[in-house]
This record gives sequence, C-alpha cells and structure tokens, in this order.
Amino acid sequence: MKFRLSLLLIITTLALSACNFTLAADVTPPPDYTPPAPIPTLQLYPSSAPNVENGAVLFAQHCAPCHGETGMGDGPQGIQLEGVSVPAFALPEIAHPKSASQWFTIVTQGNLERYMPPFAKALSDQERWDVISYALTLHTTPEMIEKGKTIFETNCANCADKFTNPEKMAALSETDLVNLIKTGGGDIPPFGSDLSDEDAYAVAAYLRTLTFAPPQLAAEPATVTGTPVSPEAGTPSAEATHLEGTAQAEVTPEAAAIAGVGPVSGVIDNQTGAALPSDLKVTLHGFEHGADPNAGPQEVLTLDGVAEADGVFKFENVEIPERRIFVAEVTVDGITYQSDFALVETGAVEVTLPDIVVHATTDDYSTLTVDTLQIFFDYANADSIQAFAVYSIMNTTDKTVLVNMGDAQEIPFITFPEGAEGLGYEATQDSASFTPTDSGFAIAPSEVPYGLVAFASYPKDGKIEFKQLMSLPVTSTVIFLPEGVTAKGDNLTDGGIQALQGTNFQVYDGGSLNTGDTITFTLSGKPEATSDTADVTQNQTLLIGVGALGLVLIIAGVWMYLRDRSRIEEKDEEEDEFEDSESVLDAIIALDDLHRAGKLNDEAYHNRRDELKAKLKEES
Repeated sequence: MKFRLSLLLIITTLALSACNFTLAADVTPPPDYTPPAPIPTLQLYPSSAPNVENGAVLFAQHCAPCHGETGMGDGPQGIQLEGVSVPAFALPEIAHPKSASQWFTIVTQGNLERYMPPFAKALSDQERWDVISYALTLHTTPEMIEKGKTIFETNCANCADKFTNPEKMAALSETDLVNLIKTGGGDIPPFGSDLSDEDAYAVAAYLRTLTFAPPQLAAEPATVTGTPVSPEAGTPSAEATHLEGTAQAEVTPEAAAIAGVGPVSGVIDNQTGAALPSDLKVTLHGFEHGADPNAGPQEVLTLDGVAEADGVFKFENVEIPERRIFVAEVTVDGITYQSDFALVETGAVEVTLPDIVVHATTDDYSTLTVDTLQIFFDYANADSIQAFAVYSIMNTTDKTVLVNMGDAQEIPFITFPEGAEGLGYEATQDSASFTPTDSGFAIAPSEVPYGLVAFASYPKDGKIEFKQLMSLPVTSTVIFLPEGVTAKGDNLTDGGIQALQGTNFQVYDGGSLNTGDTITFTLSGKPEATSDTADVTQNQTLLIGVGALGLVLIIAGVWMYLRDRSRIEEKDEEEDEFEDSESVLDAIIALDDLHRAGKLNDEAYHNRRDELKAKLKEES
C-alpha cells in the first residue's frame, strides 16, 4: 500500500464532512440513535475587523500549496490535479464578481465541484475571515489602493462611513461596489458616474480596505515589545548566525538599541519525561511577503542555534523588520517539531515564538480513536466501483504515536474492505500535520483531527457485499451513496436523500463501532442518470502522484473533467454560447483543464483563452 503526506486537494469526500441530514419519515430510529449535528447557520460577516497580515500567514500555510503563493492557481499541489483547475483568484476577472461572504462560505464548507475541502475545523471563524480578506487583496497593488483612495476622497469626501459596515461590505462584490460608485443607491450618490472602469475598480479595492483592521491593532501569535524601528528588510547579521554546538552570546543594551535588530527567542516545552538531548539544535526560519501583497512569502534566513538544558533558546542580533514571519523547529527522537508562526509587528525589537511542544513517543496505536468515519461510493468508472473511507482520527493522549508501515507500506490501524482492492491512502488538506519518519509517520497529540482517506476498488459485477474490520473505535459512521443505490445492513439507519453542493446522495447512519467490530452491509441498485453524469460512466482516470516520503499514491479520478470537457466541446460549436459571465468563467476553467490534460496545443489554447477573456469583459 502507498501513503502520501501532502496538502493535495482531495476528492468529493472531503466536502462531505459539512453534510447534515435527517431521518426519512418512514423509518423509526433505534432508541440510542443520535442524528448528526446540523451545519450551524453561518454568520456571513466578520465579528471583528479582518487582520490581513494574519491572513497572509494563514494563506502561506493552508492555501498557497494549491492556489499558489500569489493566488494564480499554480501551487505545486494544485497543478497535480489533472482535469481540475484551481481558481486563480488573483486575476481581476475572477476576483471582481465574488463577495467576501461567498468566499467565506466556500472556505468554510468546501466546494464539491472544484475539490475544495472545508476548513471549518482547521481555522476559526476569524481566521477564515482573515485569510479571505488577504486573498481579496491579491489582485490589487498598493499603487492601485492609493489611487482609489485619492479618487474617492476627491469625489465623495464625506462618504467613507457608508462603506464601513462589515455586514453590508461582506455581501458586496467589487462589481457591486463599482455599480454603486457609478449609479448610486440608497443614501450613496453616483459620485463616480464619469469614472473609467479602471478607476472605479481602484476605488472599489480601496473601499474594501476600510473594513480591515489596521496593522498596528492586529493581534498576532508573536509577543513583541519595544519602540518603532525601521521596516526595511535586510540580510541576517553575522552575529545572528550561530553554529551548532556553540554558546549563545548574551544580548547587550547596545545591540538591543539597533533599529530593526533584536533577539528572537522561544522555549521547548519538554513533555517527554526525560531530559532533552545536550546541544539540541534549533533551526530558525524567516520568511517575508514584502510590501507588495502580490508577492508570495520567500525564505530570507535560516539560522542554527542550540537550546539550553531547560529548553530555552535565543537568537541574538537578528534583523526583525516589520511583517517578517518566523518559525523554529527541533528534531527529538527522530521527530521534527515546529513552533507556530510569529509575525513581526510594527515597532518590534524583540520576538518571542510560541512554544515548541515535544512529546514522548509510543508505538501503541490503540490509543487513537476515530471521531467520524465517512464512506463514499463512486460509480463513475465503467469497470469498477470506488470506495473512499474518510477517517477523522484523534490523538488525545500525551504521547506521539509512531506508525510503522512496514515493507508493505500499510497503515496498521486502517483495514481495507474484504473483497476490495486496496489502492492507497491520502492525508486530507484540513488534517493536522502528520510527521514523516523513516518507517512511516507520526501522529502527535492534537486538538485538530488527523484526516486520512483510504481508497479501495470493487469490480462492477452486481451487488457489493461490504465487510470491514475496525481496528480502532469509531464514534460515528456515515455512508454516502449515489442516488438510486441502496444499502441493507442490520445496524444501518436510513437518512434519506440529501442534497450536497447540488448533488443528491442516499445517506445511511452506521452508528458507533468498537475495536474488533465489523461493519457489514449490501449495496444494490444503480445510480440515477442525470444530465451531468450521463457520460461519466464511460471513463475515469487514476491520478498518480509522488508523496513527501517518495512513495507512490494512486487515487481515484473524478468525473468533473469529462463533464467540463463535454461542455466546452459543445460550446465550441456554437456562435453565441454564453448566458452570463459565470458561464464564461466556467468555459475558461474547462479550457485550462483541456490544455493541462494535453488535449489542446499551446496555440489553440491561448487563442481560445484570449477570445474567452474578451467575452468575459463584454459580459461584465
């Protein structure tokens, strides 16, 4: 079996964690049945002003691997998704029509059709507003914002308070704002009726910033003190480069007084029960975005130092310009542990990193639990039926669990169904971070669940007898089937037909399971054909990727590529094929899919894309 520890965007099943359902009217639930909690109603505006600088840090961690450092959809993980284009929201034509509330909903619940996983667990409400607010700046420049501010203050000097209500602004796209600027509405006069589109969008971009938190007021994980310093970045000083095994020099008042230079310190929270290794190396990494929000984070320094016996470490005379991002890491017992990120605020002359927590280790994986197990069946392939089991795994102990995958590269606590071919495993994007080891990987204690998807395949030759042994206790099991397919089993409760992202699923609740239990049920029936899925059973591809451990992973392909290919081929035959700007955007995305899959040569691709972009401007 193969395992991949990556941030690759995952398949349909990742969005299913946001699904809720109710019992069918004609089914009486058992006495101990507890229905899954419904999705809470989203508040579609931020409770506190979004912190764009914090959003930049979160974007680098959670979004850039797929969406790219500058939001152009060219991240190293995203480009591996054959047949699916990652939206390039740094393009104005993509960013202008979308409101902040729409983006917040997508980040929270995921986007089934584009394999966008939900981040409701990985990020708090405020962190999601922070990261989308940063994303909303990626198609702008500081010069554009300043230009918009000048035009606005010249034409509507007393209007600023009309654009600071967070609820109203979150619901407005930049296209909506341009319409207000040009035509007015309510108590807003048409102060920009004579503006060009370029100038109007510059004003709209500036108006968006009126709801952002000022940088000096934004709370960050770093603890900083001191007086204002120069924000100019530079290279690390020679004094800051410590060699492994050497003593750290004490900071002097003279050194602390140097503008933009100071100590970066932290503590290793040793929870192993044993002394830390002597001369334990600590590595400090520094990253910068620069003044231009379109510039992605770049590593600008790497320093090695040594921790004291009590876990305290300090890097002296480090250049700490405003907005630099720091993170430190150590390796103990073959496991690499990191601090959280710290962002340098205005006026900082000292940075204190969040603690690096180091745990004792164990190879007893029976201490793990499965919070939820979601099993999804895909009938799109003509020859086989794919089964995706999504595990939400918790380690609530005080030890890091070492998982030895052995020569067969199998995860010992995840079995595949009897009679099915096990294809492999994949980490979900909103998972807590797995740590690679020489023999497999490690699962450290975490309040954030670890997400794993196990892929299996059945031959398409009639009924499926699903039977799988549970090696860990499972709190909740939910089964998702295509509409038209039914399941029968002693412990299943029918949840009825439920719609998710425009697609209907037959849902069953399988209850809780103990270690050693076997979940058993029989599938029968065929998926109901729809306009979107009529052609998908003709073909389905397998994606092959190389993981962080150099292991090969095979994951199930998706039918959206075929659907989009069909749509674009039909549209190419029509003269006036688009109803609105959204359909043009769909066509651009589908065209990108075809080009990436090698179905269009470069010349045809660029010619058609230029035509579609011109059409998009006409529709906007």
